[in-house]
Amino acid sequence: MATITYLTKIQFDFGAVQLLAAEMAELGMTRPLLVTDKGVRAVGLLDKVMEHLPEQCPVEIFDGTPENPTEAAMTVALAQYREAGCDGLIGIGGGSSMDLAKAIALMATHPGELSEYMAIMGGAPKITAAMAPVIAIPTTAGTGSEVGRGAIMILNDGRKLGFGSPHVIPKVAICDPELTFSMPKMLTAGTGMDAFAHCFETFCGSAINPPADAIATDGLGRAIRFIEQAVANGSDPEARWQMMMASMEGAMAFQKGLGAVHGMSHPLGSIQDPILHHGTLNAVCLPAVIRYNADAVGDKYEWVKQIWGLPANADLAEEVAALNARLGLPANLREMGLDEAMIEPLIPHAVADHTTATNPKPLTAEDYRGLFLETLG
Repeated sequence: MATITYLTKIQFDFGAVQLLAAEMAELGMTRPLLVTDKGVRAVGLLDKVMEHLPEQCPVEIFDGTPENPTEAAMTVALAQYREAGCDGLIGIGGGSSMDLAKAIALMATHPGELSEYMAIMGGAPKITAAMAPVIAIPTTAGTGSEVGRGAIMILNDGRKLGFGSPHVIPKVAICDPELTFSMPKMLTAGTGMDAFAHCFETFCGSAINPPADAIATDGLGRAIRFIEQAVANGSDPEARWQMMMASMEGAMAFQKGLGAVHGMSHPLGSIQDPILHHGTLNAVCLPAVIRYNADAVGDKYEWVKQIWGLPANADLAEEVAALNARLGLPANLREMGLDEAMIEPLIPHAVADHTTATNPKPLTAEDYRGLFLETLG
């Protein structure tokens, strides 16, 4: 079993969940709030995790995490946390549950409103080390939120915004690939392409961070080699291990910053009808953004082609689109239930999104309009 300390402490391997009680003891966490969703609970994963809590540990459970985490859900869970006298959080599930746990940990220890801590509101310096401790246990392989310094939330006013700080990173990440065996094919595909997009965007981003680039390219190579295998056979131990590693590496690396794929997927994810899966949105938006950025990335696309084993004359955008098709993902936003009228209100939010700043090529509102319309299909 590998114990890794990079940004935070990570327990990574089959059986890692068995270390939960020991990690709680090290943090002094005696009465946790478990933050999860009803799907994770229904398939028995919550019970599997709870088997490894300390004996007779008083525990509170919040299983009302929405598909995209909201300030409203955070408010309900925060009240439960305070009423029960909890002293830490354990996020169990995908990125939504882990991000919600981070938001609760922030607002349990910081004054004011959640919106005050959002990145585009200049909130990062306001986040202190007073954060309640969080243990993150992913049951999907995509967001990497277990090692991420940020969280994405839908505020009460409808905006989907992110807050971030090194203090937001969970104190411990417990990454047990066995917990991903029950993921259905389409969730495996969508979350896997989320990891792919994180690695790809980080590597191509405008910031200078060679260590992040190295981690991103390693994660990208793992995702390329194993995503189709994981979708085809969800019980394949090697594929699940490799995809969880790719997911974790994507979030380790994107401390460097992301780009226009996330600039688009964040406002798209704020739409309430239909509710859209973040990783699938990233997959669908990626080809158009690859084409847009092509003249601003230097030789990075050539590096990606080498990692993928593609010929030098390959069209990278078309290769990603073909991979999406092989995985059974939608070809465009229209297939996901969107139309032109739903796009226009999202453009200002895309321009203002914190990930836009590190896209390799600047974007105006008109540039984003073109990307959205191209991706609409």
